[in-house]
Amino acid sequence: MKKITVGLSTCGISAGGEKVYNALKEEIKHRSLPVELAETGCIGMCYREVLVEVNNGKRFLYGDITPDKINRIIEEHIIKDHPVTEWLVQGPEPLIDDTFFKKQKRIVLRNCGLIDPNSIDEYIKKDGYKAIQKVLKEYTPETVIDNILKSGLRGRGGGGFLTGIKWKFCRQAVGDKKYVICNADEGDPGAFMDRSVLESDPHSVLEGMIICAYAIGAEDAYIYVRAEYPKAIERLKKAIKQAESKGYLGKNIFDSSVNLKIKIKEGAGAFVCGEETALIASIEGRRGIPRFRPPYPANKGLHGKPTNINNVETFANVPWIILNGADAFSSMGTENSKGSKVFALAGKIVRGGLVEVPMGITINEIVHEIGGGIKEDKKFKAIQMGGPSGGCIPASMGDLKIDYQHINKTGSIMGSGGLVVMDETTCMVDVARFFLNFTRNESCGKCTFCRIGTKRMLEILERITEGKGQEGDIEKLLDLGQKIKDNTLCGLGQTAPNPVLTTIKYFREEYETHIRAKKCPAHSCSALITYNIIPEKCTGCTACSRVCPVQAITGEKKKVHIINQLICIKCGKCYDICKFSAVLKD
Repeated sequence: MKKITVGLSTCGISAGGEKVYNALKEEIKHRSLPVELAETGCIGMCYREVLVEVNNGKRFLYGDITPDKINRIIEEHIIKDHPVTEWLVQGPEPLIDDTFFKKQKRIVLRNCGLIDPNSIDEYIKKDGYKAIQKVLKEYTPETVIDNILKSGLRGRGGGGFLTGIKWKFCRQAVGDKKYVICNADEGDPGAFMDRSVLESDPHSVLEGMIICAYAIGAEDAYIYVRAEYPKAIERLKKAIKQAESKGYLGKNIFDSSVNLKIKIKEGAGAFVCGEETALIASIEGRRGIPRFRPPYPANKGLHGKPTNINNVETFANVPWIILNGADAFSSMGTENSKGSKVFALAGKIVRGGLVEVPMGITINEIVHEIGGGIKEDKKFKAIQMGGPSGGCIPASMGDLKIDYQHINKTGSIMGSGGLVVMDETTCMVDVARFFLNFTRNESCGKCTFCRIGTKRMLEILERITEGKGQEGDIEKLLDLGQKIKDNTLCGLGQTAPNPVLTTIKYFREEYETHIRAKKCPAHSCSALITYNIIPEKCTGCTACSRVCPVQAITGEKKKVHIINQLICIKCGKCYDICKFSAVLKD
């Protein structure tokens, strides 16, 4: 029997995956075909959604599928057994999209896009829940912690603290009750790593949490996931029920004396709740505001009890490490950054999606070899890593190794894994303004420097992008940025100036051009753009005047047209529609 699988994570659904799934379902029923129809999560090729796999002993993955393509796949591949080769993105023979996976090392994403996330049995077939069984039979809690320490696994939520040390502190902490928390409060613009893993392989996260609970001595756990992830929440709830029904969660797990109950806490979407102490406050029903540390959550966390917090990606690594050995994990990566890292590729890149690469890979390898380069063959300008807490790294540093040590030296941070690619049309001043506006809005307001300092920095950036920048503005930004970093309580405030400080560090000339020449080199800041018609190229076709929303363009048919700069709102419609390159954008 052939099996057809449709990618139905959020990326697939938003591309029309449910329509494709329903069309397949109707066609299979109408033709009475002996075909099994199933759904799966995200394999990472978001740029090729909707993805449909046909499996008859060999895997054939089709990309960019729409309902109108279903009949041909059914007729030629399912009935006649002739794959539609021009739509394939993966198959038995080499294809161009294979290079997307060539340099990847999939540990966290090992099952994503390959199993049905709604089926615990499919997870079990992929060695699911074998790691916890091995732990319960062969390891003491201390042995588990030693293995995680030996692997070199660092927290993948942004801070990069050694996971084994964190577990050890919590194990040694004194308390009559302990907690495990999975931080799935993914709020970085352009980041979708946690969402994809929870939607595609929720049991790997649950298994990692069970192993952690055994190691530190906890019997209660929470998954803090933002309410904007309904599909992830739906599949998590189903996975928890399935695990409970099989005795993998709850009382006496695998007939042992180990107990664990996992609850889901839906967050309201506050970015600051990604910080550990703010997250704990939110679970407790209080406003999500960070508190002073120490004491750290490992000693005094949820309800004042010892608490271990790791993010989705960290927990998903744990079962693989237990089954394959700490040495197998630590053999990948660099001296201080072991294993692999998941990145969400977004921005001006050909292949946007989810990738997992060994630590130590270069920026250029990700952008050009895995990501397929820049859209429309434009010039690669920079990447932005770490979300609003991160910074911008120029293309000139493309050979930089991606690990905690090297990235931190640039002034950016690894973060949870958002990687936004920018091309020559991106204004770095505007990028800094965008991210600072985000952190300003998301500040909890507790610290004066974060509450007021980010607002003042944003006001300066807005003036600069509007052509009202003044001499000394750059120095003010640098001064304010450093004071905010030095005088705020949590990671949000301490890293909020990073996008500004790194863009000034690597793209200072863009700031100076905005301030002194009142021009945007990237032609991105609308207030600094002027549109003019080149008389020698204008044919008088009237296309520009017809699309102008404010009638700023005048001229008779077949005669040179003129743009009234006093009326022009700089929307760019005339520039976009002109077929003769007669509109100059300056």
